[in-house]
Amino acid sequence: MDWFVIHAFVEALKAKAPMPIDIYDAVTWSAITPLSEQSIANSFQTLEFPDFTAGAWKQRKPIFAFDGKY
Repeated sequence: MDWFVIHAFVEALKAKAPMPIDIYDAVTWSAITPLSEQSIANSFQTLEFPDFTAGAWKQRKPIFAFDGKY
């Protein structure tokens, strides 16, 4: 799977196209592990998940998979 993601980034760079994963997705994915660790350390306490987009995710077009371009 990593090869496909890296390949998509390289092809987007070469084509000067938008990146397949934006900064908001990247920081959201990166937040999962430390939040999980914190929850487990505190007897599985439910934690608030940060909204890095300040609500803009509600207007975003969902992207569920690469479109085959790469």
